Amino acid sequence: MKNEKLTQDEYNALDEIRAGAKAERYSACVGRNTKRLAGLKLFSVARNGRITLTEKGEQTLFLRRCVLALRDIAADGASPIGADVALFLGKKSHIVPRADGGFDISDKGRESLADITQQGL
Repeated sequence: MKNEKLTQDEYNALDEIRAGAKAERYSACVGRNTKRLAGLKLFSVARNGRITLTEKGEQTLFLRRCVLALRDIAADGASPIGADVALFLGKKSHIVPRADGGFDISDKGRESLADITQQGL
């Protein structure tokens, strides 16, 4: 099985690919991580050198946003999170809305967050 644990630098490269190139070339961050991320099939490199995020890459970034949102809510329930992340975590019963705005983490969300932390993600 492949080691699919990503570093912060690799997540930054994926974010840059998702945002698109601001110039003709990508940054050194993308260059450093191209071989590994393409090998994990998180993005693909076309023959003309164009790099695009795969569906697996999109899912990886979305799950990363969900984990960060859970951590933010655990620290401060009034933390702003994206609507798509809030919808997903709400459907999975990881968060519950507060009456005064914001969110609280459910017991299921605390268990998931503890498991994620234990795995070192």
